[in-house]
Amino acid sequence: MAYAERVPSAAGGYWRGRFKDPEGRYLTVRDEYGEVVRFGKKGDAKQAAEDRESDVRNGRWRDPAAGRITFAEWANEWYAGLDLAPSTMANIPWHLQLHLLPAFGTKALADIDAAMIAKWERAERAAGAMPASIRTWRGTLHTCLEDAVGTHIGVNPATRKRGRGKRSGRKSGNRGPEKVITDELGALLIAERMGILSGRDDEFVMVITAFWNALRLGELIGLEKAYARPQALRVEWQLHEVEGDLLRCSPKDESYGTLDQPPFLSRLLAAHIRDTRPQPCPCHGQAYVFRGMGRTRGPQGRVTLQDVAAVAGVSATVIAAVAGGKGRVGADTRAHVEKVIKAMGYERPAVPEGPAWHWRRSSFEELFTAAASGWFPPSSPLPRRPVPLAGDWPGTRVRGRNAQGRAEFCWLPVAEGLTPHGLRHSQKTWMEQARIHEVLSEDRLRHEIPGISGTYRHVTPAMRADLLQAMTRAWEAALDERREMSPQSPVAALAALLDERLEARKPKAVPRDSPGAAVPLQVPRSDRASELGRGGRI
Repeated sequence: MAYAERVPSAAGGYWRGRFKDPEGRYLTVRDEYGEVVRFGKKGDAKQAAEDRESDVRNGRWRDPAAGRITFAEWANEWYAGLDLAPSTMANIPWHLQLHLLPAFGTKALADIDAAMIAKWERAERAAGAMPASIRTWRGTLHTCLEDAVGTHIGVNPATRKRGRGKRSGRKSGNRGPEKVITDELGALLIAERMGILSGRDDEFVMVITAFWNALRLGELIGLEKAYARPQALRVEWQLHEVEGDLLRCSPKDESYGTLDQPPFLSRLLAAHIRDTRPQPCPCHGQAYVFRGMGRTRGPQGRVTLQDVAAVAGVSATVIAAVAGGKGRVGADTRAHVEKVIKAMGYERPAVPEGPAWHWRRSSFEELFTAAASGWFPPSSPLPRRPVPLAGDWPGTRVRGRNAQGRAEFCWLPVAEGLTPHGLRHSQKTWMEQARIHEVLSEDRLRHEIPGISGTYRHVTPAMRADLLQAMTRAWEAALDERREMSPQSPVAALAALLDERLEARKPKAVPRDSPGAAVPLQVPRSDRASELGRGGRI
């Protein structure tokens, strides 16, 4: 029961209010800064104590002293209690350390207000941060402070009131650039270029599979042989890269699904699996349909050649020469390096046989960018540069010293700015253009249609059949357009497909006097096919 208590002092004394907290302990009425409130009248102290007890009964009370915890202290406690996806757990510390703690780390939670957060946002924009990045960091701040409501603070100062201080069209300032997409011919050309750049069919099959199945990159890299079935492809897992490690985890938002495969895609995947014979990888123990390029990285935390070079005070070349037993190294230097190698436990990595077990996101995106735009992205110390090609169109990649000088031509862009995820947007757009029912197109992207509309609409076998027929027609039309550019391809898988289309389009033998005599089909050469059929000069 709340009551007023007299506290004697040299100045004549004062009254303080006493009340019970949710755990039954008697506490003293304090202000928002955690200081004891000194009342001049007994009635005022008793009324304030009764108000606090009313807040306790109604779940509105919080201890003012709890708000004096700093943001840094709370952030550490908050993060330790999280149990989220590995990628999210890896990203949050970067948001905190690089952007939130420098601005709010020393501030008490009770002192953080909307004005302080708005000032921080303006500073980030002035520093050149992208609006989308600032929204992501503010989202982390909002979630962190939201979990402190009720125990440390009364309200979340990071909550943005809808439409407050904004004019109409308030979202226009947060819009990013429009997503770049391509069509079925563009996807085919990019897939062919990927095969030319890599020197194998794997990447050609990867891009075709990604486009027609609207797969995310992690789902594509993590496609297991067991789920590439004859007439359907099951999306069950993805490989998500977190701090250099590839984690086998569920698809984004647990968007599992089974995708119907048109015959051409089933045959393409089956032939690829037959030729490559996927084997279980040492990192996950699963047989993956697609393997990467280059060497497989060693496990995280392993001592690298560069680590030893930094400690020994010599170049990495010297370390490699000593570890490999080749090259001329002075006796004293060799003895010093061998001592450092032994102390650090460095082991020379074995050269893996065959391609890397998995693609890395950055490596795949770099090759994809070159295929889509015709230019390699900048990679220190090299600037952005055209893909050097020689021979008959679409050409073969020129490699080695002075490749740019020895090149005969380069590619024109198919879709400048397209990303691997843009293939997913492209497939959705293609389905809209092909008049595929929304319920089926959203089902294929493994999205949920919200509201009553999603509850009462269902996918039927007839819808699925229509989709597969539309895919087949579009695929054959893309092959015909591609063959108009050139009847051959340096990518073996595509060359075989072009030959099949030639045979399929040959007229059947029918008597000349028959009214059903076949006439060779003339496919008009599109303006785009004509344009992309010409190579640019370097």
